[in-house]
Amino acid sequence: MWRQLEPVGRHAASGGYRRFAWTGADSDCRAWFEEQARTRRLTYEVDRNGNQWAWLGDPARGDAVVTGSHLDSVPDGGAFDGPLGVVSAFAALDELRRRGTHRARPLGIVNFGDEEGARFGLACVGSRLTTGALTVEQAHRLTDGDGITLPQAMEAAGHDPDAIGADPGRLDRIGAFVELHVEQGRALDLSGDRVGIASAIWPHGRWRFDFRGEANHAGTTRLADRRDPMLSYAETVLAARREAELAGAVATFGKIAVEPNGVNAIPSLVRGWLDSRAPDQERLDAVVDGVREAARVHAAAHGVDLDVERESFTPVVEFDHALRDELARILGSGTDLTVPVLGTGAGHDAGILSARVPTAMLFVRNPTGVSHSPAEHATEDDCVAGVLALADVLEGLVRT
Repeated sequence: MWRQLEPVGRHAASGGYRRFAWTGADSDCRAWFEEQARTRRLTYEVDRNGNQWAWLGDPARGDAVVTGSHLDSVPDGGAFDGPLGVVSAFAALDELRRRGTHRARPLGIVNFGDEEGARFGLACVGSRLTTGALTVEQAHRLTDGDGITLPQAMEAAGHDPDAIGADPGRLDRIGAFVELHVEQGRALDLSGDRVGIASAIWPHGRWRFDFRGEANHAGTTRLADRRDPMLSYAETVLAARREAELAGAVATFGKIAVEPNGVNAIPSLVRGWLDSRAPDQERLDAVVDGVREAARVHAAAHGVDLDVERESFTPVVEFDHALRDELARILGSGTDLTVPVLGTGAGHDAGILSARVPTAMLFVRNPTGVSHSPAEHATEDDCVAGVLALADVLEGLVRT
């Protein structure tokens, strides 16, 4: 399975993946998922929001156990973020069949669409639509860098955009959702454990900072006469690093747009996107408030106008304690092992679903600690350990 999926959407020059929602690479990933489902004689379906499902047993019975993740990527992302959870789901199902596991509950595998938000700027679109966290009206306003709207992209890929929206009936079928994911950090590598359990997802969000100055000639305009928004932006980037260090959080300006974007032109507009995450809401508020105030001060000093808009936000997600404890019990049964419980600063579909469905997550060790990069990695032995852990968990849940 891994060899089949590995070349899809891989960029020859960067070595990273460009599997963006509703593009050709995404279509190839979706075709791969459908093939895996049909090869295993699973019931395959695509829901109203474009998420793919494969079922063993009748989901209409309710109280289903579901696992899976996503197949899309960030720009030049790694091979494991998302796909490891989907590949492992199919492999775990194969393992359960090999064991002859008796099921008292339906078992499902899902590929959620547009989890990374690389094309339309909003993460977890498929799961947000399903839960109603993203309204139809909001979804219709999403556009990519070429001005193509989400409905236009979906329609071009053969999906009916008029069907999208909250899907409470589907969520009511699910009794538990367990997402396996490569760890996006080095906690497991430092502890020497192959697999861990998620405790919570840090509160996090994205804020857009628009610094508006005055375009002018780079060679003839005196420094004293300039209203250069790039200066205010650069000072704000440094302020974000300082605020994050003070709060024990993280803050990143990772995306920027400049107008008119000429080498010999002073910019008229610098637009930067802040991504910030913290262990708790108080510290996240402190970081964002500090960055916003620094931006205001620096903009005023350079005669630049400033607008700040929050584009997305997810509060702290505490995974279902009972389900988390059940995973720990299953994985520790018959051994003296204690499975580590980790917090994470990364968002996931499991975090979105947690508002409606009991959810939990398993992490597989990442020895590099790197994610959203071609350097993202997990060894074959650790991936196998993740599959077996997921199979044990699914077996314990579907029997009840």
